[in-house]
Amino acid sequence: MATVAGALKQTRLGISGRVGGWIFYGVPLVAFLVLILPRLFLNPGFFLQILVFGVTDGAVLALIALGYTMVYGIIELINFAHGDIFTLGGFIGVLIFSLIGIVPGKDLNLGFLTLFVVIGVMAVTMAINGGINVLIERVAYRPLRHQPRLAPLITAVGMSFILEGLMFIWKGPNFIQSPDLLPGGHFTVLAANVDYRSIVLIAAALVLVVLLTLFIERTKLGKAMRATAQDRDAAQLMGIDINRTISATFFIGAALAAAGGILYGFYLHNFRFDTGFITGLFAFTAAVLGGIGNIRGAALGALLIGLIRAFNDGYGRSEWSDVLIFAILVYVLVFRPTGLLGMQVPEK
Repeated sequence: MATVAGALKQTRLGISGRVGGWIFYGVPLVAFLVLILPRLFLNPGFFLQILVFGVTDGAVLALIALGYTMVYGIIELINFAHGDIFTLGGFIGVLIFSLIGIVPGKDLNLGFLTLFVVIGVMAVTMAINGGINVLIERVAYRPLRHQPRLAPLITAVGMSFILEGLMFIWKGPNFIQSPDLLPGGHFTVLAANVDYRSIVLIAAALVLVVLLTLFIERTKLGKAMRATAQDRDAAQLMGIDINRTISATFFIGAALAAAGGILYGFYLHNFRFDTGFITGLFAFTAAVLGGIGNIRGAALGALLIGLIRAFNDGYGRSEWSDVLIFAILVYVLVFRPTGLLGMQVPEK
């Protein structure tokens, strides 16, 4: 009888999973075919314009979402302070630019040297931001690593408020401007203006995502990260330094967020102390949509969230964009908690 009951339970779970999968993929597909696709034929230029905006927005979100998914994948912590690390990276980048004489509104005519200046400042900012995040992990998260999951989660929320408070004290409540060092101008495709800044931002994000993927898959430290995510105790028995590996994860996640903060400033020119709060929540939704703990899933989820937000702003009502994105978060958690590409975190 127990065997029959178990088999019936597995059958019900299987049917429920398939139905949930059909709903998960079917509802967005129908919405796209009915609400979005016809717009392509009515006004291709405007459709392409929105597409460019969505991909650009998704590129920035991807650099933040990668930090969420890496930290969750290795220690199963939702680091809600990560969005503020993104803002902090932007603040530090603006500070370093100002120290070398590059301020908003000042044309230095650096020419070809601009690329090397941007790469250099970005590298320094990424290193500083990564070091700050390693310090946060050491002070706020590591002592709670073996405590119930609620404890580090609450600590992460607290760290978010601390970072926002410090940035408020540092820069105040007003928006700060970022220097505009991306190439100006645009080209036209089907009556859509494609900004060169969008191309640079998308290319930079793509390069960083590819480099991260290669690092995780090909390097010794990347293999240690994957082993730690799979089974922390077994990895430690095999000689992997768990603390060093987790610190490296926090460093890389914050470095990518810093790159995203600088690119965000280049693209939109200004941000303030709480910019990372809502942006971080969007990036978290992207990580869940793609599959928390999955690098490629985070990038894919960020791209989709960027497109959804852009199409709603363009064809719907922009004030509903936040509601729609967080509704997607609930939708994913209800019908497919593993996301599009599946979690890469083993069940404990």
